[in-house]
Amino acid sequence: MKDDTSKEHAATQGACPFRGTRIGGAIGSEPQLDHWWPNRLKVELLHQDPPHANPLGHDFDYAAEFAKLDLDAVKADIKAFLTTSVEWWPSDYGNYGPQMIRMAWHSAGTYRIADGRGGAGQGMQRFAPTSSWWDNGNIDKSRRLVAPIKAKYGATLSWADLMVLTGNCALEIMDFPTTGFAGGREDAWEADKATYWGPEGWHGKRPTETPAGGGIGQPEQMVTRTLRWEGQPGEDHYDLENPLAASNQSLIYVDPEGPNGNGVPMDSARDIRETFARMGMNDMETVALIAGGHAFGKSHGMTPPTQIGAAPEAAPLQAMGFGWHNPRGTGNGADTMTNGIEGSWTPNPTMWDNDYLTNLFKFEWQQTKSPAGALQWTPVDPDAPKTPDAHIPGQMNPLMMMTTDIALKVDPAYRAVCEHFLADFYAFTTAFSEAWFKLIHRDMGPKDRYLGKEVPARDFIWQDPIPANDGYALSDADVARLKDMIHATGLSVQDMVGTAWASASTYRKSDKRGGANGARIQLEPQRSWAVNNPANLSRVLDVLAGVKADFGRVSMADLIVLAGCAGVEKAARDAGVAVDVPFVGGRMDTTQEWTDIEMTNWLQPVVDGFRNYTNPDVGYHVAAEHLFLDRAHLLELTAPEWTALTGGLKVIAGTYDGSAHGVFTDRPGVLTNDFFTVLTSMEYEVKPQDSREQTFDLVTRNGGETRYTATRCDLVFGANAQLRQVAEVYAAADGHARLVRDFVKAWHKVMMLDRFDIPEARRAAVKVC
Repeated sequence: MKDDTSKEHAATQGACPFRGTRIGGAIGSEPQLDHWWPNRLKVELLHQDPPHANPLGHDFDYAAEFAKLDLDAVKADIKAFLTTSVEWWPSDYGNYGPQMIRMAWHSAGTYRIADGRGGAGQGMQRFAPTSSWWDNGNIDKSRRLVAPIKAKYGATLSWADLMVLTGNCALEIMDFPTTGFAGGREDAWEADKATYWGPEGWHGKRPTETPAGGGIGQPEQMVTRTLRWEGQPGEDHYDLENPLAASNQSLIYVDPEGPNGNGVPMDSARDIRETFARMGMNDMETVALIAGGHAFGKSHGMTPPTQIGAAPEAAPLQAMGFGWHNPRGTGNGADTMTNGIEGSWTPNPTMWDNDYLTNLFKFEWQQTKSPAGALQWTPVDPDAPKTPDAHIPGQMNPLMMMTTDIALKVDPAYRAVCEHFLADFYAFTTAFSEAWFKLIHRDMGPKDRYLGKEVPARDFIWQDPIPANDGYALSDADVARLKDMIHATGLSVQDMVGTAWASASTYRKSDKRGGANGARIQLEPQRSWAVNNPANLSRVLDVLAGVKADFGRVSMADLIVLAGCAGVEKAARDAGVAVDVPFVGGRMDTTQEWTDIEMTNWLQPVVDGFRNYTNPDVGYHVAAEHLFLDRAHLLELTAPEWTALTGGLKVIAGTYDGSAHGVFTDRPGVLTNDFFTVLTSMEYEVKPQDSREQTFDLVTRNGGETRYTATRCDLVFGANAQLRQVAEVYAAADGHARLVRDFVKAWHKVMMLDRFDIPEARRAAVKVC
């Protein structure tokens, strides 16, 4: 009997063998690792923005290219453009200035002091997620408007610098005196995958008033603030999750309508104070920025948010990178929609004056709604000044204030600053100028990175100033003599290496702060950080101060690093490997006067797995190994560098408190590969010490003896698949010499991370081979 399937088989002869199978996918369209294992350790974050992603080439020197710019010519081109208008996106009041101030502000305003991430430094506003946050609505148009200027100057002017410079030029054409401008922001070439922007996920839409309502382009569930906040406005316990700074998902700072759009000014004031503080601004700077920024331009809310199309990342291909399509009328000009609030704060929105504060305090304000349905405020007095319409000649409109503006009037501390500025317009102008300069430069790091003719001579304390080198240098003979003097003190390898590491490892690549230069480890607050074991640190510093006194001219910053290098050399030599650890001198010492204790405290690590330190008082709800990865990322380490430094430091420098966790060796102070041979050995079983699974015992399989103890930050190098492959290389029979070599290279890299005073030497040290 013939099988019934034969007909089906015959009918399909010659047909596509994949008929009925979905084959339309491509690389990246299938579910990724994060989909299947969302809590995995993303080691690949250490290898972001690789050289081959840069179309300008790995050896591109932006500082050299920027030096070729005629900055005056660039600014003239920008200023000429600002007072024009194009049909596809007409300027308000015939002046793109206010729009470009917003672009620059929102590029820089993502900065946060907790981990130094965000800011204008790499032009990340060009990429998701920030490119598609609802708070950045229509900034895609601003970048496209200045694209011809970017094309004209090409590689000599980065997008990151252009966006900030355009904001500065915008202020200047409206008669505002800026403090200055520094170039030097080198563009990234792919999206930032490492920054944690909050637990809510990314929606690219505006929060709405009801959970069933529609957001900008995506009528889904509203984005709330409940996941990142503990408590509610007005409660005793009301706190924002670390390290976040913005009050809501997809915001730069705070909701202009008040927390969750509640329209309550005092609640808004609390949010403002929290978020601006987390971005490194005090009350005076906060008021200056808000009042100064709102002296210009207008807000847009003529179209209901439910009618607005998807953000750029979700827009259709034919949109060519534009998002937030507005189908109403012309879709721009008088019909524009951004944050939903409509109107201007002042009668003259393209000129620097004090009308914003004058109007805020002279009139009483009542709550109303914009055409888009957003909460805003209008003067109670019908005779209050009007503001000209941005696009309809002769039409005059009521003034507008946001809930965040009224907050400055009702909060006692903010009100006092406002009244000071009302009484002294010069003080207001100076405060806004300096706060704006800080806003757009604070993530650039030391002034050694500043480029261009408009860099102000003045030093600001938020720049972590270090005295300029006046010719001080150490010869090879000096270095050799100092090493002998250091060894003669009797300091242990642990003392020398641990102190140098504590000094240098404060560096973070996000905002280029920290590092060994300046020797801030001998000052407060670093000298008293628990992670630095203050009592032992003081003893070591006192000994090194004696060496300095006996030698003559040598900075403590150099002496601390040189002692670490001497310690590494001894540790390697005692393990049977002779090695010369590179040392580049020329560091200078700063003073307590030029150290902002509050801002410097943000450099203190939450988790430092190199020394097995965890700060239990910081509210991070993340496994320690993930925060350790974050620390490695801030130190610009690759996975092999991270692995080599961890294993080497554990055996030669131990832990911050002298505990045995992770010290997998019988020869502490000697640069062996014992950490890796123990970690990868099948001789041991790993058993948690308690149900919290933070510390563990390594127990021999034969006999059940606890031989070593460990933390999560130790075990991750044996548990994570990618890190284990590296650990096994160092544990192999030929792994010891390789470990010493790689440890020394990584050590030198960390010691040089902050050496922007000699960029060639820094580049050579940090270059990934």
